[in-house]
Amino acid sequence: MKEMQPSSNDLSELDSVVVTEAQVTQIYHDYKKTSGHVSSSQNGSNIMAFLKRNAFVVLTMTAIALGIGLGFALRPINMSATDIKYLTFPGELLIRILQMVMLPLIISSVITGMSSVDRKTCGRIGLRAFTYYMVTTLIAAFTGIALAVTIQPGNSTRTTPVSSGGKVKGVRNLDAFLDLIRNMIPSNLVEACFRRFKTVYSRSVTTGNHPGDISFTGASENRTFIDDTVPGTSDGVNTLGLLVFSVAFGLILGGMGPQGKPLRDFFDCLNEAILHLVNIVIWYSLVGILFLLAGQIVKMTDTGEIGREVAMYALTVITGLLIHSLFTLPLIYFVVTRKNPFRFMSGLLQALTTAFGTSSSSATLPVTLRCMEENHMDKQVMCFMLPTGATMNMDGAALYEAVAALFIAEVNNIDFNLGQIIVLSLIVTAVSCGSAGIPQAGTVSMVIVLSSTGLPTEDISLLLIVDWILDRLRTATNVLGDCIGVAVVQHLSRHELQSSRPVEQHLVEESLQL
Repeated sequence: MKEMQPSSNDLSELDSVVVTEAQVTQIYHDYKKTSGHVSSSQNGSNIMAFLKRNAFVVLTMTAIALGIGLGFALRPINMSATDIKYLTFPGELLIRILQMVMLPLIISSVITGMSSVDRKTCGRIGLRAFTYYMVTTLIAAFTGIALAVTIQPGNSTRTTPVSSGGKVKGVRNLDAFLDLIRNMIPSNLVEACFRRFKTVYSRSVTTGNHPGDISFTGASENRTFIDDTVPGTSDGVNTLGLLVFSVAFGLILGGMGPQGKPLRDFFDCLNEAILHLVNIVIWYSLVGILFLLAGQIVKMTDTGEIGREVAMYALTVITGLLIHSLFTLPLIYFVVTRKNPFRFMSGLLQALTTAFGTSSSSATLPVTLRCMEENHMDKQVMCFMLPTGATMNMDGAALYEAVAALFIAEVNNIDFNLGQIIVLSLIVTAVSCGSAGIPQAGTVSMVIVLSSTGLPTEDISLLLIVDWILDRLRTATNVLGDCIGVAVVQHLSRHELQSSRPVEQHLVEESLQL
């Protein structure tokens, strides 16, 4: 077969796009072929396939119902704290298992994703797409944080703290920001796996004109208290530092070419193995959720409190997703293209409903491609950004995780300062971008976020009560963000696309002849 050698000057930004286009176009044609010939037997198999796909959702809802019933059945017994600890032991095992796979999952998934980025892809089109993903994900995270701080769903009806998570000592905003930078560059990667840097304060008492001398005697009017900052640590994985290292390491590994292939293959294999392990472990979560939820209900002093707070939490997440979907993303589209965003969005209804039904951006990809083609989107940008966005652009997940983390903090009467909020926004942005390949990503990614911010992971059972519906809503938000991104990047890259179109048409004609 004759080998094609296109000009590198004309296709410096689009070489990898042609390869991706061929793969995704095959998916699209397969979708059109299968959708055109549906028989009654296929309808029956589709129903069975649908039930099989949603078996986990049905079983999760059953476990939640059983856990709530068990909790209310055990409330009249007045169980002691020790008895409740024994009751929640299966749930404790679930949390420990998820924490066990958290560290290799973060490192392998981030390094694998970053090392697969081709330099040719990182041209102007790729850079604009990456910038759009990061900006919209950060906006979504801050939208969720703003709503959670304003509405305070975890404090809706509370007059006293629910749990004694311990008093959290306040940290000055400047020190919290400096701790953020210090944790981004850990001095020891091994230590970062179980400990993070934290500024602590040591109070000294000074008298007279010698502030360096410590004294406990003398006149009280000459006594001065000084809080000295001392380097300290706190238990927990330094997720931010590991993410920064993994991103840098992955990018360098991706640029090493054939030399780095053995190491890239190793991390690819490690990532696949961890995902298979998570896929097995996640089925045990049905048992863990049941006992965690039962224990939470037994511990509640007010029987209606958990329902009101979870309802306010779900309402906060839904409000944030609506703001992001109906205001933020349309505003970005209008500012860049100067066109009516809702007319564009009306052509995406089938993709959005499919995303809601399947709860998967990747499974919705063929339908999304067809909807975008009907909206006359450029095939090069479309076939490059949609597969990438399905695994990287997670606006809905970032918003959900930000609200969920602050909700858990409010339930445990923990106040977040400015530095901790900045850390939270960066963590949920990074975790949401790497969570697409994780089965039942909401559970695993939330354990990562809660562990990284020092929040109790056992309270995740409260989130799972409504996660089955929130997961579908945030998936629809993710798909909408992908489609808006294609339109925005296409408009910004219209000059490059026009200059490269003759070369692309020549390649298509030559490939058809072959």
